[in-house]
Amino acid sequence: MKVGLYFGSFNPIHIGHLIIANHIAEFSDLDQVWFVVTPHNPFKKKSTLLDNYQRLEMVFRATKEYPNLKPSDIEFNLPQPNYTVNTLAYLEEKHPDYEFALIMGEDNLKGLHKWKNYEVILKRHHIYVYPRISRKEVDTQFNDHEKIHFINAPVMQISSTFIRKAIAEGKNVKPMFPEHVWEYLDQMNFYK
Repeated sequence: MKVGLYFGSFNPIHIGHLIIANHIAEFSDLDQVWFVVTPHNPFKKKSTLLDNYQRLEMVFRATKEYPNLKPSDIEFNLPQPNYTVNTLAYLEEKHPDYEFALIMGEDNLKGLHKWKNYEVILKRHHIYVYPRISRKEVDTQFNDHEKIHFINAPVMQISSTFIRKAIAEGKNVKPMFPEHVWEYLDQMNFYK
């Protein structure tokens, strides 16, 4: 089984995340996409970041109607601060029959050369890149790399930062969420 790992804080998860993940699950050679909820770094103060399990609950609610999209708390129990290369090694050990790939926005690809052991990641894993509007150029070493696949997914201009700010300002952003996620957010009074 080929699994794409979509890492993020998902604070909150929104339709943009789902559209990208579902597009990749349906229109690439990946069998599933796992939303890997990244834990709150205990050394960083970020008052707008919800608890790990609250964000995982939103991802669970968002993906429950999509059999090829799965929530993952795999990083919750790994030593912090955690690096993607370590998570990949752990997953390979835990699921030796699976082939894991990374999913990232083009903006993240532009900084990949700064990641810990990025050469190891590129040697062992494919990377599926979805388009983002950004001014920086992709490092030329990644342009024609055999392990990097540029996906013609829809360009999503919705951000979790924008959504949190809009909720805090009392704006109606309900259309930006799957119904189950909006109900939970609203009921819990998140970001208000």
